[in-house]
Amino acid sequence: MGTENSNRQNYPLRPATIPFSTPQSSTPFLSSGPVIGSQASAFRPVPPASSQFPTPPLSAGPLAGSEAPGFRPPSSVRSNELVGQPPLTQSPYGPPTTGLQRFPTSPLASTDHLQHPQASVSGLPVAPPPTRPQGGSVPSQASFFPQPQPPSISMRSPSQNIKTGQFNTNIPPSTDQPFSPSRQHVQPFPPPMGPSQATARGTFQPAFPGYSSAQPYSSAQVPLVRSAPFPSQPGGYAPPLPPAPFPGQPRGYMPGPPVTTSSVPYSRDQVQLQGTAQPIASRGLVEDFNSLSLGSVPGSLDTRLDVKALPRPLDGDVEPKSLAEMYPLNCGPRVLRLTTGGIPNSQSLASRWHLGLGAVVCPLAESPIGDEVPIVNFGTTGIIRCRRCRTYVNPYVTFTDHGRKWRCNICSLLNDVPGDYFAHVDANGRRVDLDQRPELTKGSVEFIAPAEYMVRPPMPPLYFFLIDVSISAVQSGMLEVMAQTIKSCLDNLPGSPRTQIGFLTYDSTIHFYNMKSSLVQPQMMVVSDLDDIFIPLPEDLLVNLSESRIVVEAFLESLPSMFQENMNVESAFGPALKAAFMVMSQLGGKLLIFQNTLPSLGVGRLRLRGDDIRVYGTDKEHTLRTPEDPFYKQMAADFTKYQIAVNVYAFSGKYTDIASLGTLAKYTGGQVYYYPSFLSVVHKDKLRHELTRDLTRETAWESVMRIRCGKGVRFTSFHGNFMLRSTDLLALPAVDCDKAYAAQLSLEETLLTTQTVYFQVALLYTSSSGERRIRVHTAAAPVVADLGEMYRLADTGAIVSLLSRLAIEKTLSNKLEDARNFVQLKIVKAFREYRNLYAVQHRLVGRMIYPETLKFLPLYGLALSKSTPLRGGYSDAQLDERCEAGYTMMALPVKKLLKLLYPTLLRIDDCLVNSSVEADDFDVSKRLPLTSESLDTRSLYIFDDGFRLVIWFGISASPDIARGLLGEDFGADFSKISLPRRDNEMSRKLTKIFQKCRESDPSYYQLCHLVRQGEQPREGYFLLSNLVEDQAGGASGYADWFMQLHRQVQQNA
Repeated sequence: MGTENSNRQNYPLRPATIPFSTPQSSTPFLSSGPVIGSQASAFRPVPPASSQFPTPPLSAGPLAGSEAPGFRPPSSVRSNELVGQPPLTQSPYGPPTTGLQRFPTSPLASTDHLQHPQASVSGLPVAPPPTRPQGGSVPSQASFFPQPQPPSISMRSPSQNIKTGQFNTNIPPSTDQPFSPSRQHVQPFPPPMGPSQATARGTFQPAFPGYSSAQPYSSAQVPLVRSAPFPSQPGGYAPPLPPAPFPGQPRGYMPGPPVTTSSVPYSRDQVQLQGTAQPIASRGLVEDFNSLSLGSVPGSLDTRLDVKALPRPLDGDVEPKSLAEMYPLNCGPRVLRLTTGGIPNSQSLASRWHLGLGAVVCPLAESPIGDEVPIVNFGTTGIIRCRRCRTYVNPYVTFTDHGRKWRCNICSLLNDVPGDYFAHVDANGRRVDLDQRPELTKGSVEFIAPAEYMVRPPMPPLYFFLIDVSISAVQSGMLEVMAQTIKSCLDNLPGSPRTQIGFLTYDSTIHFYNMKSSLVQPQMMVVSDLDDIFIPLPEDLLVNLSESRIVVEAFLESLPSMFQENMNVESAFGPALKAAFMVMSQLGGKLLIFQNTLPSLGVGRLRLRGDDIRVYGTDKEHTLRTPEDPFYKQMAADFTKYQIAVNVYAFSGKYTDIASLGTLAKYTGGQVYYYPSFLSVVHKDKLRHELTRDLTRETAWESVMRIRCGKGVRFTSFHGNFMLRSTDLLALPAVDCDKAYAAQLSLEETLLTTQTVYFQVALLYTSSSGERRIRVHTAAAPVVADLGEMYRLADTGAIVSLLSRLAIEKTLSNKLEDARNFVQLKIVKAFREYRNLYAVQHRLVGRMIYPETLKFLPLYGLALSKSTPLRGGYSDAQLDERCEAGYTMMALPVKKLLKLLYPTLLRIDDCLVNSSVEADDFDVSKRLPLTSESLDTRSLYIFDDGFRLVIWFGISASPDIARGLLGEDFGADFSKISLPRRDNEMSRKLTKIFQKCRESDPSYYQLCHLVRQGEQPREGYFLLSNLVEDQAGGASGYADWFMQLHRQVQQNA
């Protein structure tokens, strides 16, 4: 989140070939998802009738084996080929981690234990048990981290009696996996695969884009058996059943004759495998393979697993509609999203929901045009509230006694209707003036608060700038860009003519500025005593912008030149922070900090830490991600008490201790912006855009927020950037539309007796215009008695948002590995609970099933584990970068967070080259899977995660495209050039595409980075490490991760 320094890591080149590829699916992936295991029959058991809602839909995941968990006897087969033990490698991420490692799996099962295909529910997508590629080869995920490769071994054509492989018992069992079975696993290891064997398997994949693959033994390819066409079934796809002895089964097929391979390597265009191909034409061997569990060799992916059929959120975040359809008067999902729309009716049922029962709230979310939040002024009547629970009147209250009383929907108390608010009701209990009362028809409304809601007069919008003017700030150009941006925003600061402004600069001393309106030029006063800070001229350091506009502009114009010759490298940040607090404490406001160096003088000075790699993996690791000095947390508490919000802008490429500085933003409702190694020629547009938005977006000042809910439930914990003033009152000195907060819900009573639970979010704040207002959002959710209904009404976006905050908080007290295991365990427990609901009655033994509403959860869980705050170890992210990402993700709304976890990948060369396609017609929603197989070496792609735009130039792309976009610099080092606007149609199209990407979410500015294929470490840092579906270092790829989840779900299922 910020602008990264791509030169800090050295990603080696990717391997020359992709050692594994997946076959094309015979039918597109449908909503129900692929089901795992053996064949389905037409039998459909009757679903249970205990639920008040329709039966939750079943989705099934990719094939994960046909055996039930438990003991699997080792196979007695042997191979005529010698089996080499693959070399053991250590993750390049430093100390070994186990959170994302593959789990040991059961040995091969022999044909003696082959079972007849199990029956399943008709209409559910099914898949047969997986097979391993013949010859025992071990495919691995595409990765740009090199793995040691043994000498290539030629592969002969298989004979009729070839076996699956020979056991190698020299590999000790894994003991560091959190979910490993207690018994020892003996795993077969086939011969290590060299480049010459990359295409000698059931599917043929072109080499990694742009990298040629050596084929010295291309004539010794494995014969291919192409399966006959088979009918698909509703809701999924039907891979082939085993051949004889079941030729007459429904949905069965007879295998076609073998297809002879040529000596020329196949390309993706030459061979398209429909469904799954039988790799060997021997019936006995086919039966052996059909009895194997998927991925029985660590690192392998089976040719029967169609990775392309795995669910992916290529449409982005889709807000759930089921709850809105049930309760149309609810506030919009952009404001409030529950992790599940079904509230459990008992504590025992709630204990079986493992994904967090809670909500994500964005109280000031921007409203669509035409659907603005209505403003209601009750005038002398006063705001209508319940006299017991203080709930605000809302669409779910009911009127009785001919309209003279109203019943609170939260606590059920009958309240009197004030005379000025009285209206008659019709036979249905509806007020006759309902159309004129938006508070009774809208889920979101804003009340004008009377004087009793004020403890002091409404504060004016106040902006105070605390600026580092040491040598690094001057030389990087930060000082000049910041001053120009502030000056350009003066006309658009909210609250004019009440807005107040002030400045303070510091290096080894502290500089105050008198900007009294009677002056022509500001007066600078220097305080050098850092141990005894005092405020000179306290009345003239904060001035009204309208009155002192000339002085303020003069200061901003002279600021860069004022310190142009400054050679001071020190930073008295702590004393300057105390001085800023003393200036602002009378009014409150927003403090914007511009920090370039590590604080080195006075109180709050910090030291270099995080360089000791031995700390990682120990119990002391988390201390690097927490504030070193309690001074900063205490200052944050003082700022919050006096209604001061802090935003931190950090610019240094060296260690700045964001863990400590970010505490100021965390507890004051602010946020952290990070620009490592800032250079004005590169980063000025990003800083200018984000600072402008920070200064000009509508802000709620001196705010507090509370969430009320119905009897029997309450919110017990809150997660985000705020200070908790009491058990349920959040203190928020400043709130805006880019901030969201998560909360966890618990049941206070053993059993809920109501049919509906109501929630009401109330934000009391001061607007920039000086009005005290209350933004109120109300929503209802049903109480359910069935766990299946909770899954049916689940919201993946809210779940991921809550899980991400919990996992990031866990990194502050535990190892990174523990946080990743936490995410994995939550998903496993949830899918295991769902499996226990339906697996037995539907006979889905050995298959991966999951609810339709959570089909993207495994991929988001993998992406979260690979995100900057959680991924890898010491060498995977700089400490400041990791901490900044954690602070940022804690405050992101749902849509923004999901885009960061699973970014957009778009192909753009067709639009640029084709003159008949206009840039306005380019569809930015046509996203591609985040895997290296999506990259064509002849094309151009845009990678957009909401914080940066990366343009990837394929190595075989037309030089005319690069020349049209970059001019004569098209062959230069991309790290030293930027993308200029050129006077040609291609450049204009690309500029419009960028504009569409940035307009979709203006909260951050996506700085553009150019990447050429094969140019390391730049390509690895900006793109390859962010292709979350690929295996990278010690982290699993998507298919491997899915298999890990499946194996763990099956344990004790």
